[in-house]
Amino acid sequence: MTAYPTLLSPITVGTMPLRNRVMMPPHTAPLGPLWGTGEQAAQNIAYIRSRCEAGVAWVVNITGHIDNLFIPGFTPVGIGARTKGYFRLPVFHDRVQAYTEAVHGAGSFTTVQLVSQGGLPNAPSATLSSPVLNNIPHVLDREEIRWYIHEFAWSAEASQRAGADGVDLHLNHDDLMEWFLSPLANKRDDEYGGSLENRMRFVTEIIREIRERCGDDYTVGVRLNMFEEATGGYDLAEGIEIAQRLEATGMVDYLSLVAGSNWGNPSYIQSHVYPPAAWAEMSGEFVKAVDLPIAYAGRVTTPEVAEQVLAAGHAHVVGVARGLLADGEWVRKAEEGRAEDIRPCTGCNDCISSVVVERTAYACAVNPHAGTESTVTWPVPAAAPRTVVVVGGGPAGMEVAALAAERGNTVEIWEATDRLGGLLRTATAAPTYEGFATFLDWQERRLATAGVTVRLGVTADAESLLESGADTIVVAAGTRARRPGIDGDDLPFVYDVRDVLGGRAVVGNRVVVIAQDDHMAPLAVADHLAQRGHAVTVVYSTLGPAPLLSRYAIGGILARLEEAGVEIRTSEQVAAIESGVVHVRKVYSKLPDLIEGVDSVVLACGGVPQGELLTQLRGRHADVHVVGDAFAPRRQIYATREAYALVTSWS
Repeated sequence: MTAYPTLLSPITVGTMPLRNRVMMPPHTAPLGPLWGTGEQAAQNIAYIRSRCEAGVAWVVNITGHIDNLFIPGFTPVGIGARTKGYFRLPVFHDRVQAYTEAVHGAGSFTTVQLVSQGGLPNAPSATLSSPVLNNIPHVLDREEIRWYIHEFAWSAEASQRAGADGVDLHLNHDDLMEWFLSPLANKRDDEYGGSLENRMRFVTEIIREIRERCGDDYTVGVRLNMFEEATGGYDLAEGIEIAQRLEATGMVDYLSLVAGSNWGNPSYIQSHVYPPAAWAEMSGEFVKAVDLPIAYAGRVTTPEVAEQVLAAGHAHVVGVARGLLADGEWVRKAEEGRAEDIRPCTGCNDCISSVVVERTAYACAVNPHAGTESTVTWPVPAAAPRTVVVVGGGPAGMEVAALAAERGNTVEIWEATDRLGGLLRTATAAPTYEGFATFLDWQERRLATAGVTVRLGVTADAESLLESGADTIVVAAGTRARRPGIDGDDLPFVYDVRDVLGGRAVVGNRVVVIAQDDHMAPLAVADHLAQRGHAVTVVYSTLGPAPLLSRYAIGGILARLEEAGVEIRTSEQVAAIESGVVHVRKVYSKLPDLIEGVDSVVLACGGVPQGELLTQLRGRHADVHVVGDAFAPRRQIYATREAYALVTSWS
């Protein structure tokens, strides 16, 4: 017997007899592109192989951008812009063949996604689907449309020759094919525009030519937006009609359903501000309307959520991407009845935000092992086990301690407060942060299993640490609250965000939040206050709110705040605070303004590193290190990476 009888039951999709209902959507290219160096390709394949060996039945890993069409010298720019695609690369066949052999060798199946990003530079019409992008595209003529139809079909055949089990046509996320479907983006007056039948012609001609080239013994599916998030796009009813028309062609084997855009509310990579599987019931309407197998993806976080979606008849297969980034053994642990051991994805979306915004390496905030599959088999036993004292039990300290203990070292955490978790634990008081509390609870169980000794209520100093006799000391003491140096920031009605979320501040009705933090904290505390009935204004000196949140993360929280009546002011600095009044000035013109009737001010101004112990211990201890915010305040994804780098550097 299993707790997940539907999830773990077999199903056949097209030509693929799947051993369970878990499909992994594309997400691995930043971990090591299949088209990059040999080492990068090996890492990509190793990541996929490990998850297939752990039970994933179906992988749609390759986001296959086809060749683009434009005049010589033209430079495509924007989201997903490509000059050349992947299918005609000299390495395509050999790389995909190695990848498919790895997937098949693990007992799994794979389809290759066919993508042509819309508007970069081509589109059905000189129109835009997004209010945050304003590059007008080139309008395709009939000859150019035929070129794309042939290129899609040729690329599908190239995938078949390389061993793929099928292709997945990308009709979503501002893809060229979605733009042809869209009444918002497609304003043509020829046979490719106007009626739904005409707007679908481009897609159906692509599917027909793929079938002519590849035959019937090849799986052809469609990844479809259930509705267009942009105002003026097709709605759910028309989305269902599109699905029915695709089925009526007799040439489509499955539909893979998603919700969201590249930029909005929701984005197609939904963050923690949305409930798990928030659009699954909508997917269920497609299940009722067509007889094709339906895959649903969108915040399928746990096996319990997956089973609920499937058992309710909302889909036949579930897509899990970030959950498998967080824990490659997600399926195996479900099969073995160990779902509580699955490392939880928090939905923070820093895996994508850090790449898109900061251009740093792709990583997972909770799983530092993601991306090391080709080089490291964890745990790596310590050649010379040591005793380790970690000062601070926040995200960095907990990760260092767990990793060190898993290597066979003897580890203690000294935490000054009465609870592990640091500022991440404080943040769990904000709305929609329940998943972070779940992660911290999991991390505490991990520490116990690894044998880490946790000492709470212990304030470390240099002398006590030296007296401990530890071979290695790791300072992960985090930060203390930062006062921004504004006149009046020490008045009695001015509170730090930590005190507000920690329940130690009595906040008045009209609140101004001073945002000197580029990530979620100012927005999270504004949400916390707004949900409790406060009138909230957030003041940013930056051009827009939360500049470190990518387009895939910011729309959801901004929508929540807008709906709650929160005012956000940008390009303004707070100059002074007085009783009842906050003085601001424009960043560029320096023009002054007032926010009046203020009862309380909340400082969301980050923290000051508490790394003093490192300085005090240098020269007195042979092996002392600092990680996380104690070095420089950043985010969990960087603390996790630093912890892994430190512990793996030990012999």
